[in-house]
Amino acid sequence: MRPRLLPLTALCGAALLAPASLAASAAPPPAERAHDSGTTLRVRPVAAPAPAAPFVREGGVRADALRAAVRGCRQISNGRYRTDDGTRADIPVCRTQGAVHWKADLDVDCDGRAGRRCNGRTDPVFQNTTAYQQSDGRPLNAETLPYVVVPAAGELWKPARSGIRAGTVAALVHKDRVVYAVVGDVGPADLIGEASYAAARALGVDPHPVRGGVAASDVTYILFPGRTVRPVESHRAAVRAGHAAARELVSAAAR
Repeated sequence: MRPRLLPLTALCGAALLAPASLAASAAPPPAERAHDSGTTLRVRPVAAPAPAAPFVREGGVRADALRAAVRGCRQISNGRYRTDDGTRADIPVCRTQGAVHWKADLDVDCDGRAGRRCNGRTDPVFQNTTAYQQSDGRPLNAETLPYVVVPAAGELWKPARSGIRAGTVAALVHKDRVVYAVVGDVGPADLIGEASYAAARALGVDPHPVRGGVAASDVTYILFPGRTVRPVESHRAAVRAGHAAARELVSAAAR
């Protein structure tokens, strides 16, 4: 979903949040030549590679069971989204068994509180704010909190009308990994497929904001309207609520 084109201002209201818990550290970044959105070649400083994430399956619901539960699609968007500027608009937003979901790529969002891996040196489009704030009023921390970016309200879809707001619980599924997250930021109204540095790392993919993420549309995003975490920055609360919602979704799909 790069480049991000909109200022990240609150779409559905503020959410409450508290410090999360995925540690990150890095040496001062070297320089690297990298493509931005496949069109422009620029010299950019980049952070040292993040340590490999351990295997993640949060809770007892398997990745293949979650994918099967949202295999169908009752499209609720008024058209389809692009994953990046210049790509085909072929991603519908769907609703199945009460869950809102889509399948897309994963671009890495490093916005929010600056850290050693997410800052203006490592991310050329870094913004030191997020659409929603944590309980102490500070922006979210992309390095430590798994969060999902939803499109801004527009002609294609208005997330708030589907019950999606700050802190809505989400499940991200990639290969054999399941990571529970919250809705934490807002992106352009015509692009979809973005999650935080911490979410990407937990899914086992390169979390670097320029060269990282998942290029193919093989990440499943499942959002659970009505399930909201307070405080939003509590990843432990997101895992508890997400696991319960995922079990209900899988059970309903099996009936």
